[in-house]
Amino acid sequence: MDLLNTLVEKGLRREPPTREEALAVLATSDDELLDVVAAAGRVRRQWFGRRVKLNYLVNLKSGLCPEDCSYCSQRLGSKAEILKYTWLKPHEASEAAAAGVAGGAKRVCLVASGRGPTDRDVDRVSKTIEAIKEQNEDVEVCACLGLLSAGQAERLRDAGADAYNHNLNTSEGTYGDITTTHTYADRVDTVHQAQAAGLSACSGLIAGMGEADEDLVDVVFSLRELDPDSVPVNFLIPFEGTPLAKEWNLTPQRCLRILAMVRFVCPDVEVRLAGGREVHLRSMQPLALHLVNSIFLGDYLTSEGQAGKADLDMIADAGFEVEGAGTATLPEHRERGGCGSVCGSGSAADAPTEQPVEPADEAPAARTDLVTVRRRGAGTDLAPNA
Repeated sequence: MDLLNTLVEKGLRREPPTREEALAVLATSDDELLDVVAAAGRVRRQWFGRRVKLNYLVNLKSGLCPEDCSYCSQRLGSKAEILKYTWLKPHEASEAAAAGVAGGAKRVCLVASGRGPTDRDVDRVSKTIEAIKEQNEDVEVCACLGLLSAGQAERLRDAGADAYNHNLNTSEGTYGDITTTHTYADRVDTVHQAQAAGLSACSGLIAGMGEADEDLVDVVFSLRELDPDSVPVNFLIPFEGTPLAKEWNLTPQRCLRILAMVRFVCPDVEVRLAGGREVHLRSMQPLALHLVNSIFLGDYLTSEGQAGKADLDMIADAGFEVEGAGTATLPEHRERGGCGSVCGSGSAADAPTEQPVEPADEAPAARTDLVTVRRRGAGTDLAPNA
């Protein structure tokens, strides 16, 4: 298939596909799916070998958010019956993080609902970061606290944070249909603040919110331009009690095509399989490991994931290995401060040694039985899933 050969060659050179090529990946047929996965898998292995980085979420503060993001179970007006609690104490968050590290996680992601942190919140999170680093010196810590104000990214960095997450989620053109209480530009500004402070930027998307292929390509090309080190790809979890509860638009095959497209556009970036993988990829999750080089271990913010042991078994059974704490995640040209995939002028020498179809008329059946609200771990008396 000429398209796939071209995309592989470009990916090995860190050269971006055209928008038309990216759209063509999303339009491939199910009969071509394994060819698409194999092609994107070549690019993934060129830059990341067979390593899989494990990340673990700790929800520091759950629910009661004043923002109206339509996809979120913690949003203003959400009727989703999720756990609601205020800030975890530093030692509670550190204990939760330790469970993830014991399960093999290399990075702990500290998340708090809300528009953005107050200065007092930054102090609180800084103490939490210090508590985690004291217990697990080598663990990476990523903060995800919403929109940042001036100076807050620097304070988080000084407290020991390694990265900051703030997703673009969807294209600029459709952002106002999903959220009205802040803007797409606000999100871009926060990512820029994190980068300017020397934090590793993490920014991704949510697929399955009713967007068109063009919107998916728009947001992924915007992410490439933003040049984060990691790009989480979430698949909408349609929580009952949220405006998008009826949006069941994804099949396992479409999820794989989306992941392949992201890999072709962002060949040398940590692409992370994030929320919704169990709900939408189901038994085809192992195929996704040929496209991504990073996943979340165990549970998410307000929903349960599959058992951490099942994640580890899946990685081993698929022929991959868990990335160790002493191994650099990113290719050398990114680790040494290069401009990453946006240069588009790299060569395969930088690498580690190691036709459109009409969409189906009928939407996939809703699998509400696969959405399980989290009732364990942070904010509860029950042991976490790690």
